[in-house]
Amino acid sequence: MNDEGFDPIAFLERAVPVASNDDVDEMRDLLVETLESHGTDATVDDAGNTLAAKGVSDPETHLVLNTHIDTVSPHIPYAREEGIIHGRGSCDAKGPLAALLAAFFAVDPAPDARVTLAITPDEELLSTGAAALDVDGDCYIVGEPTGLDVCTAAKGRFEGTVTLAGIAAHAAEPDSGSNAIDALAPVLDAIRSFDDDRDEHPDLGAATLTPTMVNGGENSNQVPAACRLVVDRRSVPPETAGGFREALESTLRDAAPDEVGVDFELTERPTPFLEAFATDPDYELVTTLARASREAGGRGAVRPFTAATEASYFSPSPVVVFGPGELADDEGAVAHADREYVTIDDVRTAATSLKTAVSELIGTATVD
Repeated sequence: MNDEGFDPIAFLERAVPVASNDDVDEMRDLLVETLESHGTDATVDDAGNTLAAKGVSDPETHLVLNTHIDTVSPHIPYAREEGIIHGRGSCDAKGPLAALLAAFFAVDPAPDARVTLAITPDEELLSTGAAALDVDGDCYIVGEPTGLDVCTAAKGRFEGTVTLAGIAAHAAEPDSGSNAIDALAPVLDAIRSFDDDRDEHPDLGAATLTPTMVNGGENSNQVPAACRLVVDRRSVPPETAGGFREALESTLRDAAPDEVGVDFELTERPTPFLEAFATDPDYELVTTLARASREAGGRGAVRPFTAATEASYFSPSPVVVFGPGELADDEGAVAHADREYVTIDDVRTAATSLKTAVSELIGTATVD
């Protein structure tokens, strides 16, 4: 099988008009139809992932191509001007999907190789699809808008709530109680200094810990018995969600007044948090794709990705993030913004880059 007859731009022009912010069924049907029309069997698992594969079932090398079909709200209608496709999902991530499909259709896996296309339905919310994926790859390419750079690392994102427990009392006699809101002062100081003694990651820099929401108190004339503070954590390797929770709770217990109870719990969710990941930039996966991008006309720089991504679910296997489009440009936000767009040249360059790289990694491909 080759990519004869598959045009990534024609696919993108069909995909972007399909709203997939509230429901991905129509977009998934389009994806399955596209795969089957090019002679590839496609399956949809119980979590809604669309899966297709080529090559031997017990490979020496198994490359997985992954991205997502859901988008954020609201849906932004498709529009095209010279050289540019506008609309929700054009760069995040239907443009990357179009390029990945071009590579998937083009590659003819070597006798000991396999390529799997694994497209998830829920990346923008809870990553229920990626969490349920049963694909054991040796290396992964995740499609996201990277400006044709090869991204080898990304920070993780955790969220949780600090609960301070005091003792209610009349505000006229404040010393008869224990003021949970007043305890915020040392707790916030401890949050600001939480990473002071931690080394920065060589690629991702420093982790961040940011208070984002606070509430407490029941009555204006009462010493508050409880206060809750939500924090946002952008992590770097090797920190895990569990390790962060334990470390922060211990630090805040030490900082808070003895008479105030401290509890910190990560926000409940049905899937693991997107944790930080880092792939060695010297891996063949990285160097091959970066070279292919440069040869095709892209930047092909090797750098971190600036947003959390489902790529973390595939680490510690070698994983990179790559695709056409930008999260933001000189004018401001692109992905998730009303002005979301991707250039046609970038999509074609990404497709050529991926066809070349996938061919070199696991087989032979026809490259236009």
